[in-house]
Amino acid sequence: MKIIDQVYRTLNPETNPALQTAFERSAQQLPTVWLLGKTGAGKSSMIRALTGLDRVEVGSGFKPCTMTSQQYAYPTDTPVLAFMDTRGLAEADYDASADIANCESASHALLVVMKAEDPEQSQVLKALKQIKRSGRIRELLLVHSGIYQVHDELERQRCIRHNQQQVEEVWGGRVDALSVDFNAPEGLESNLQGLKDKLGQRLPIIRELFQDQGHNDAEEHNFQQLKSEVMWYAGAAGACDALPGVGLIAVPTVQLKMLHSLANQYGLEYTRRLLGEFAAAMGTGFGVQYASRLGLRQLAKFIPVWGQTIGGASAAVASYGYTYALGRAACMYFYRLKRGEPITHQELREHFKQAFEHILPVARDEKSH
Repeated sequence: MKIIDQVYRTLNPETNPALQTAFERSAQQLPTVWLLGKTGAGKSSMIRALTGLDRVEVGSGFKPCTMTSQQYAYPTDTPVLAFMDTRGLAEADYDASADIANCESASHALLVVMKAEDPEQSQVLKALKQIKRSGRIRELLLVHSGIYQVHDELERQRCIRHNQQQVEEVWGGRVDALSVDFNAPEGLESNLQGLKDKLGQRLPIIRELFQDQGHNDAEEHNFQQLKSEVMWYAGAAGACDALPGVGLIAVPTVQLKMLHSLANQYGLEYTRRLLGEFAAAMGTGFGVQYASRLGLRQLAKFIPVWGQTIGGASAAVASYGYTYALGRAACMYFYRLKRGEPITHQELREHFKQAFEHILPVARDEKSH
């Protein structure tokens, strides 16, 4: 318990300035879905359909990120994903360079959104030509929106083929596409699940956040309500651990702050005693193993060339995964504790291991860009 007391005092999540650095760095690297399309093409409707938020929540959440684009961070308070909406296409001198650079800093998916009934797409095609020439963004998804506004089936398919051909001529080859309508008449399919599937292939975090997953019990259902927050902390830990010398203090600080927040949300008071009991429940060897691996990751980052590239990326992935898994294990522990139900070392460690392996595709994708 003396070690726990020392850690608690040194890395008090209420006072440590490393937290601000961690979250600021993470916010600059959010995985980004770039929505390229004319005003009225259905981009905001797409965000609302994915997130389940209403028009006001989405509409008021956009913030400028470049001269011609705005960004919507999701969730607002604990962002783990961003949607970038290009709003400057109507300007004759629109330059996509800043938007391309903005998406380069994080893993991304480029969605070209075209309303099926609108064949005049010159603004979008002009921007797409510049994006293609840059060579920095190699893959896109074309979304034909509002398809049921074209009532005749044959005419609808003709409109879709026309816009598909326009895009493929600019892109220079076959372009993956799907059709959606988030205001579909009753009895017709919006194809929201198809959109989730397509996006999930490009950004694993989309699959993690928005795919419907069955919950075996109430504990899993509770965790789903907290998952995005745990991922937010994981992203902050990973962002800091990519920098030499920063992760040794910042990563444990972020993790302690996460435990603090999760304990409060389960109606528990965050104290040294609670932290010590959770550490004990994880097993005596867990803390030693954690500390040694964290230290080795920091040392590896100081190796010339290798440390600043592969070493940093590996450290970021590991810290993302460890933080997420720690949060998952803590939620299980706090849930059982609140209900007065016992939990064994083996159960808790198994939850930690499963969560770490489960989230690795997201961690690797985020930290590979």
